[in-house]
Amino acid sequence: MSLLFPEKYYLFYFLALIAEILGTVSGFGSSILFVPLAAYFFDFHEVLGITALFHVFSNLSKMFLFREGINIHIVKTMGISAILSVIIGAVISKYAPVKELEIFLSIFMIAISILLLTGIQKKVHASNTNLIIGGSLSGFIAGLIGTGGAIRGITLAAFQIEKNTFISTSAIIDMGVDSSRLLIYIYNGFIQTNFLYMIPALILISMLGSWIGKKILIQLSESVFQKIVLGVIFTLALVQLIKNIFY
Repeated sequence: MSLLFPEKYYLFYFLALIAEILGTVSGFGSSILFVPLAAYFFDFHEVLGITALFHVFSNLSKMFLFREGINIHIVKTMGISAILSVIIGAVISKYAPVKELEIFLSIFMIAISILLLTGIQKKVHASNTNLIIGGSLSGFIAGLIGTGGAIRGITLAAFQIEKNTFISTSAIIDMGVDSSRLLIYIYNGFIQTNFLYMIPALILISMLGSWIGKKILIQLSESVFQKIVLGVIFTLALVQLIKNIFY
């Protein structure tokens, strides 16, 4: 048990579970919370690797639990552009200065949380062009700083699809994105061999968090949870930005 859950990572695993639950309920995906939380435990490149690894299991869980409805047209149109662009972002992440990337991550999180709270997703039109643009932006940002789910969520919200379809469709696109960037991160050396023992715990957390999130969604609307998640994201990103600038 100590190998699966080493004492020094108890808090990290607990926060990862919370990120998975809230990410599932809000529809933004766990990485939007997982990335800033993981940054308190690991360095930036390790965060990228662990996030991609965790998200692969998270997506598999969602694809199984929310398999009732998948929009194939959206998966193909958005997914191809997202996979191509995430490879570019993941390659660049190795050469971009870490400090600047951490600051950019914090600013991006603050900006996206404010934009979502203002309801920008309601102003995006449902079109193939926006699917390609949204896929390209979300993929590139995910490869570069670890999280692009919010941009994908903004794009998908324009299509007003049922929440199970939303989550399962987003999960399939994200699966392609995370699998692609995971290979690049492994090549870049972002995933250290001593982190491989975390895989069983991450699998368990992703399954449990997705399952709990689905149970909550059955009972409650996701709109309230979205505001809670965005408030948490804003606070975490602001603290991280202050730390990166002044310390």
